[in-house]
Amino acid sequence: MERRSDQVTKGVATAPQRSLFNALGMTKEELDRPLVGIVSSYNEIVPGHMNIDKIADAVKMGVAMAGGTPIMFPAIAVCDGIAMGHVGMKYSLVTRDLIADSTECMAMAHQFDALVMIPNCDKNVPGLLMAAARLNIPTIFVSGGPMLAGRVKGCKTSLSSMFEAVGSYAAGTMDLDDVDEFVSHACPTCGSCSGMYTANSMNCLTEALGMALKGNGTIPAVYSERLKLAKHAGMKVMELLEKNIRPRDIMTEDAFMNALTVDMALGCSTNSMLHLPAIAHEAGVDINLDVANEISARTPNLCHLAPAGHTYIEELNEAGGVYAVMNELDKKGLLKTDLITVTGKTVKENIENVKNKNTEVIRPIDNPYSEVGGIAVLRGNLAPDSCVVKRSAVVPEMLKHEGPARVFDCEEDAIEAIRGGKIVAGDVVVIRYEGPKGGPGMREMLNPTSAIAGMGLGSTVALITDGRFSGASRGASIGHVSPEAAVGGPIALVEEGDLIKIDINANTISLDISDEEMEARRAKWQPRQPKVTTGYLARYASLVTSANTGAILKNKQ
Repeated sequence: MERRSDQVTKGVATAPQRSLFNALGMTKEELDRPLVGIVSSYNEIVPGHMNIDKIADAVKMGVAMAGGTPIMFPAIAVCDGIAMGHVGMKYSLVTRDLIADSTECMAMAHQFDALVMIPNCDKNVPGLLMAAARLNIPTIFVSGGPMLAGRVKGCKTSLSSMFEAVGSYAAGTMDLDDVDEFVSHACPTCGSCSGMYTANSMNCLTEALGMALKGNGTIPAVYSERLKLAKHAGMKVMELLEKNIRPRDIMTEDAFMNALTVDMALGCSTNSMLHLPAIAHEAGVDINLDVANEISARTPNLCHLAPAGHTYIEELNEAGGVYAVMNELDKKGLLKTDLITVTGKTVKENIENVKNKNTEVIRPIDNPYSEVGGIAVLRGNLAPDSCVVKRSAVVPEMLKHEGPARVFDCEEDAIEAIRGGKIVAGDVVVIRYEGPKGGPGMREMLNPTSAIAGMGLGSTVALITDGRFSGASRGASIGHVSPEAAVGGPIALVEEGDLIKIDINANTISLDISDEEMEARRAKWQPRQPKVTTGYLARYASLVTSANTGAILKNKQ
């Protein structure tokens, strides 16, 4: 059977290429085998990636044991926690496309026969999934794994508690010694941060999509089981190559519906509402966010992992992981189970006989935390094209709320007001001009949401933005408002003191002004000068689409 790699390894015409493989120290025997690209996201700045060198070595061993020649190349990754709250956060979401593009370049330039993707953190996972869908050569995923939960004063904790501690210090309810205690113990190991934040959400959803083996999203980074998983992934990709099972055979429309269903059951990060449509787009599948509410309406929320509750990814793993959640969902026929996956088996074959070992961590399908899913998509005159909220992390009293708008044109001004005690119970904080174009880069708003929680306002204050939220955010945090302010969306027309009405269960959000007043304000609105005019961010801003379409890039017309 002809291989892609024959273009660089077979025949007299490839002698120049083979001389370069010779320079790499490769033997004829290695070049006679399939060339498997190992896409390693290892670096020394992201805690979730500092162990990926060990994962990559294990993958390479698995590939070699199964008869392939593993060849590693890198992918970048940003630590959202380190980038949070300053200009660095503008450079987070934008890396998703850099990762997809650069991986495409490496895979095509060197004609790999198959790929093993080793991501872990927030944009790194969807970026590599986008590349896999675009390239459509046999591919499997194995992540670096989640961090263990921290312990402070006998209680489990995580990064979200760390950010909220800063708000508590500002409110005078925590001293510096308490803050230092969190600094030393909130993030105790390598791995993606320990709650159901964006990284862990996307690694779990990679299992649900069928692109990773059981445990990919939940086996802790520091467990030896993670290395065994990596070896099995390396072996399994050779089977995918032999059977010619490709990403687009797996990532079908039904697979994305499965992923959205599992998303609702797990209570994943709202960032999944950006990433799943973007990945689907690369796979030739169109996801309209309205389908999210349809799926949510019939999908019970079975998990309350941090920040929604007090359990962590390690406990989800012990309870049976993503497959156990899927098995619960299948009891009511909520999944398509005849779909092929990277195991070489169907979803049905993967999840049968997987037991739910802890019915508090994973609620049985007949006793859910909520009869509806963990994410809600809202619409109304403030967000005609939609906005999103992590419903499972909202306290019951904030599911319906109305209050006066407190308007800020950037994140920094909002944080200053919150920490300065200028936001009071009942307010609706509006942060705008932070969308994909306006930011540019659609910054996460973990600092303001954590400040609100830390100040004791989490059950009385809502926050609305055309930016986005970390998976570590909790409360009535409504993001991805579309259209964004930078293109003249209604969020740009909100004035201080306007009444905003939110009804999460009804999927509505509205600005309480007349249509005539809205049009009068729109007539006066003037576009703002771009915040960034040079470099990658300027190029990104010129190409990026709205949040409701996944903030994908489109070519200039």
